[in-house]
Amino acid sequence: MLSTGTPWPLGATPTSEGINFALAAPNATGVWLCLFDGTGQHEQQRLPLPACTDGVWHGRLPSGRPGLVYGWRVDGPWAPHEGQRFNPAKLLLDPYAREVVGRYGGEALFLGHDPAQPERRDPRDNAGIALKARVAAPLPAGGPARPRIDPGLRVLYELHVRGQTRLHPAVPEALRGTYAGLAEPAVLDPLQQLGITTLSLMPVQQRADEERLLAMGLSNYWGYSPIGWFAPEARYWSGRPGTTPATEFRALADAVHARGMELVIDVVYNHSAETDELGPTLSLRGIDNALYYHLRPDDRALYENWTGCGNCLNLAEPRVLQLVMDSLRHWVSELGVDGFRFDLAPVLARRTGGEFDPRAPLLAAIAQDPVLAGTLMIAEPWDLGPGGYRLGEFPTGWLEWNDRFRDTQRAFWLHRGTGLGDFAQRFTGSSAEFAHDARAPTASVNFITAHDGFTLRDLVSYDERHNLANGENNRDGSDRNLSRNFGVEGDTDDPAVRAERRRLQRVLLAALLLAQGTPMLLAGDEIDHTQRGNNNAYCQDNETTWLAWDRADAGLAAFVARVLALRREAEPLRSNAWWPGTPRTGAAALRWLTPEGRAMTPADWERADRHALAIVFDAVAPAPGWLLLVNAEEHLVEFELPPGNWTRRLASDADDDGALPLQGPQLLLPTSLWVART
Repeated sequence: MLSTGTPWPLGATPTSEGINFALAAPNATGVWLCLFDGTGQHEQQRLPLPACTDGVWHGRLPSGRPGLVYGWRVDGPWAPHEGQRFNPAKLLLDPYAREVVGRYGGEALFLGHDPAQPERRDPRDNAGIALKARVAAPLPAGGPARPRIDPGLRVLYELHVRGQTRLHPAVPEALRGTYAGLAEPAVLDPLQQLGITTLSLMPVQQRADEERLLAMGLSNYWGYSPIGWFAPEARYWSGRPGTTPATEFRALADAVHARGMELVIDVVYNHSAETDELGPTLSLRGIDNALYYHLRPDDRALYENWTGCGNCLNLAEPRVLQLVMDSLRHWVSELGVDGFRFDLAPVLARRTGGEFDPRAPLLAAIAQDPVLAGTLMIAEPWDLGPGGYRLGEFPTGWLEWNDRFRDTQRAFWLHRGTGLGDFAQRFTGSSAEFAHDARAPTASVNFITAHDGFTLRDLVSYDERHNLANGENNRDGSDRNLSRNFGVEGDTDDPAVRAERRRLQRVLLAALLLAQGTPMLLAGDEIDHTQRGNNNAYCQDNETTWLAWDRADAGLAAFVARVLALRREAEPLRSNAWWPGTPRTGAAALRWLTPEGRAMTPADWERADRHALAIVFDAVAPAPGWLLLVNAEEHLVEFELPPGNWTRRLASDADDDGALPLQGPQLLLPTSLWVART
């Protein structure tokens, strides 16, 4: 029997008096706690929760202990056009589950509605196959001290837990593709030596794959289909005795911190795996559909779909906001995370009517939360809703993925399709978007490639996407990639084409890693990884996405390490401050010069036929000055050097990293970038 317990905290909380259970379902008429055997396949008890306080149903199980497997049944009206989809025949996953038992397989038994008559409730019971929660004891405090990375020194590395190590020969076979495998010294040490400061993991919250993918034998490999916002994805757990997904993830965080690195995770609070009105009833839809989701005002049987995934969580509701805030604090406090990248972040700041609000409840709650103070917050600043593109509009302190940096660099270096002014704007932090409200240049997360799109190698190898393996007849994925194949689509043995591609890879990496802002490197770009032209490999859990370490380009990785070492040395290139248009006398300054060595004029900036310039960082003695020579032309360009004793420290077109004194005019090869210092 259950005693009354308390309406807080939500979820299942072990105490000295048993386990307290609490579920927010204000529109429900009844809630049952269903207890299962250890396998989660056999329902053993069904206990009605004895109390409801302010819309939270609660009760305490005196005999309960960590390890208990449970689920919810929730009753109430079945009125889809009023937003109500209660069905007590469907067992529901606790949204506060710390560990998830079972896996959704796309079975029709998960549908809350009758598949033949969607207006009617489906009476079939799904308890035997439904997702359940396992009560987890709190993780012990402690572990290595968390690093504090200077914003100007931060270098993000976006990776997939499984793909990073699934083919790694130095990782024990049983650990490949797991949290434990990623924590291996053979994986983390080279990243540290490369110059990476911050690992940015693609989604690691428990997911449920879409029925459509499952029917094709595929899965949502990227993980943007969440159903358990507190639970580390069990598919990335090694299963070693004495561990759980949570303890193994925490050990990964500790291993990252022990190397002075940060751990950021990609979080998906904008939608759930329950998809649209024809999707499965796994959790929130059956708990209180009208509370948790944005519903269309013209027909509340339908969902707003600003995500493209069938539904949107409604963070304008206090209980939904609480779910997200509690989840964020859990990942920081118990699982050791240092920051978050918010997928389709504008959805999280949309009010009930759908309008974007930069002072929305979630953004305000994060700003004042003491647990999240100092935590890195990164927005993907666009969604598919009305007015969904919001680059530069997130609060001070947030970082934002800057797709305009990506597009400018691709257009400039691969096609000469944008001018010097656009290049200069993006190379110095995108001030048009970020120089306001005390925001710093480091608010711009600069990238050339990310998980969504071509890899760097494919960017210079394919003109068209090749996504047939995704099962959508090559219709999915962007058709605007600004890529260039240099005359041959895909792999080639032509030495001239291979040399051209290699030169472009290196200059793009140099432009990314030396630009002002926060650089983000896509995992595998440093070793020449290819996805064979698939620019939307979200469902490819295979060698398309797994990094092929046995074919790694060691020379390219060494080049990346040299550039990042130079970035650490060249303080002006990673400045946290904006360069003034008119610097004070005697202060450090930034100057733009033509290849002939004279100051750029408005006419020079407007020239559409020139894609070469010099960037001079004048320093205050005894600090050294720095010089960048940029040639995106298809021909040699001669540069007159500014006065000073210059020593070349990097040339994107050269393999050596030795210092080379420069005297007199210098000829730069096509599509190349040099760095020199006094």
